[in-house]
Order: sequence, then structure tokens, then C-alpha cells
Amino acid sequence: MSFDPYAARSDFPILERTNRGKPLVYLDTAASAQKPRAVIDAISDCYENHYANIHRGVYELSERITRMHEEAREKVAAFLGAAESREIVFTRNATESINLVAASWGRQNLAAGDEVVITTLEHHANIVPWQLLCEEKNARLRVVPINDAGELEMHSFEAMLSERTRIVAASHVSNALGTINPVRKIVAIAHERGIPVLLDGAQAVPRFGVDVRELGCDFYVFSGHKLYGPSGMGVLYGRAELLEAMAPYQSGGDMIETVSFEKSTFKSAPYKFEAGTPDIAGAIGLGAAIDYLAGIGLDAIEHHELELTAYGKELLEAIPEVRLIGTAAKKTGVLSFVVEGIHPHDLGTILDMEGVAIRAGHHCAQPLMERFDVPATARASLGLYNIREDLDHLIAGLHKAIEMFR
Repeated sequence: MSFDPYAARSDFPILERTNRGKPLVYLDTAASAQKPRAVIDAISDCYENHYANIHRGVYELSERITRMHEEAREKVAAFLGAAESREIVFTRNATESINLVAASWGRQNLAAGDEVVITTLEHHANIVPWQLLCEEKNARLRVVPINDAGELEMHSFEAMLSERTRIVAASHVSNALGTINPVRKIVAIAHERGIPVLLDGAQAVPRFGVDVRELGCDFYVFSGHKLYGPSGMGVLYGRAELLEAMAPYQSGGDMIETVSFEKSTFKSAPYKFEAGTPDIAGAIGLGAAIDYLAGIGLDAIEHHELELTAYGKELLEAIPEVRLIGTAAKKTGVLSFVVEGIHPHDLGTILDMEGVAIRAGHHCAQPLMERFDVPATARASLGLYNIREDLDHLIAGLHKAIEMFR
């Protein structure tokens, strides 16, 4: 499917604004993607024309918005290739989705001496919940090392699995480096030993098609705000039999069947994990984002971002003062680098004055920064609306910063 990023830019109203008096060059999509008009309009339409609380009302407005909310769940299920919509739990973000699995599945299945395996590439959201669980259960957190290119050492991963390993949790795509992990191989190796796998897909689903049944994973999580949808909206996919066996993560209204002062009973998945009034408009906005991406085609987006990543890598490698951090053979959408003699925070400020928005810091991946012996990196991350000229502006800003510090 052909894709014209120049035409797509007109779908994003914020790209028409200026930044510091200059045209906005937005290169921070890995942190949060900008929103197309279709998503903005869907959320506005929800509040203007359809809003009521869901599930509880017997009046027409409530019944209609309930259908719209559940249709969004069905869109997510189809988007991920899930077997059925009850395998889709709505959360606030990928972080909450991981916490849900750690708190519910983890507490039921971990005991003293057990092990959880993660990787050096993980975002803090896929480290800290498992740390806390291991501390609570007197279990052990084990970490798969990476090579100097930012790729997993798969021989170490395989050797690390044991009869005490209870779950593997790994990113599909590294948020800090853009490394695409060999998740099919990870799942296959773990499943040979009867070990379930959670994949953090926050950086993957906006960039290429994902089919959870084809991957074979047991849990898959992502955040709506990185998928060109609203913030405060996340997804947990879990195999139906696992979700049904898990205890509720939070409790309160709408997730119950019956309540008495002696005992409460709970609904089946996914509703037992969705206590209280949810982000109704957020779910509808997420559905609109999925429709928008389907209209473009994820294959076209993947091709575009891979081409842009290669172009940006070529430009950065041509600057002697620049060192790329993360040079995996398979990577996408993220260019992380340091510039000799310039702290990333200073670099981010200078680029901002040129209208270029990048991320500077540890990217919620402090152990990974330690692995590369850097306190932070500058990170330019790409979205479907980025064009070669955006990267040209980045390079021009880098040259200006280098001259300032020379």
C-alpha cells in the first residue's frame, strides 16, 4: 500500500503550529504520538453527542455508548489478532497492564525461590513491578544481558531459564534503542519449558502489525497514547484461560456480580479487572486511532519508518562528534545518541530553540544507560508523520550545537 507522509501530516493539527517561532519538528513519538484529527473528533463527538455511563443504564443513551465502548474492545481484539474480545482488558496504560499481571497472576504463581526473567533493554515499567513482586515473594529477578549493539544475548537467555523460572517479561521493541527483539524465538524457547511470556508492545504496535496468536505470547501490553490515540488508555491482552484464573487487581463498582457484607462475587474477564467508571471516551478514541492506522496500512507505516531510521542513522554517523547508542541489525523508529562534549539535556535545549523536539535523559531505562556507561542520551524517535526534512532539521541543529561548544 502506498503511503504519502506529506499528505498524512495534514491529518495532525498540532504540526501546523510553531515552536519557539519556528515550524515544529516533532521527534518524540516514542514518548507519545501526536493525534490525528480523526481521534480528536471521535473523542469530541463522544462528549458532545453520546456521553453517559456504560453498562449500568437501561436508557437509550447509556445503551448506545455501551455498544460504542464494547465495539472499541472488539477493534483492539482484531488489531492484535486475539481469539476473542474477552481477552482484551482496558487499563490506563502499558504500565498499569504490567502491574496488573504482576499483582494478580504473579502473586498467585510465585513463591520463595522462584525466578522472573527480564532483559537489560526494559523500560522501568517492565522492571519495577517485577522487582516489587520478587521482594514480596522472596523470589529472584534475573536479567538477560545485551551485546554492544544493543541486542539480546540469546544464548544467555536460554541458559538462564530453569525449573524455578515462572515468567519471562520482555519488550517487543526497546523504547531507548529501537532494537526489535526476537520475540517469536523468546516465546518458543520459554514455552518449550512451560514458562509463560509477557511482551511489552508499547513501541511495537504503532510501527508494524502484531498478531498475538502468531507470536504465541501469553500476555501483551501497550499504551494508547503511543498508538496515536488518547493518553490514559491502555490495553492488556491475556489468554482467556489465564485471565479467568486470575484474581481481580482492583475492586469496587462494575466488576462485581454480587456484594453483601459477608461476601462479594466477581464478573468474568475482562470486566473483573475494570473496576469503576472507565475512560469511556478514551476507549472510543483508541478505536478511532486503530481505524485511522488501518486506513493507512501498518505495512506502509513500517516501510516508511524503517527507511527514515536508515536515513537518520546515515546522517548521524557522518558527524564525527556523534556516537549512536544502539546499533542493532534489526531496529526501528528510534535514534539514540550522544554528542562529544555536550550533555544531552543541553543538546535538547539547544534543539528546542531551533524548533526541534527530542527527548533527552535516561528514557526510563537507567540500567540500560549504565550498560553503555552514559548518564543519558539524546533520542530522536519517529512517527508516521515524520519526513526526511525533519531529520535534516535535526542535523542542522546538531551542527549549531557543536559549534556553540567548540
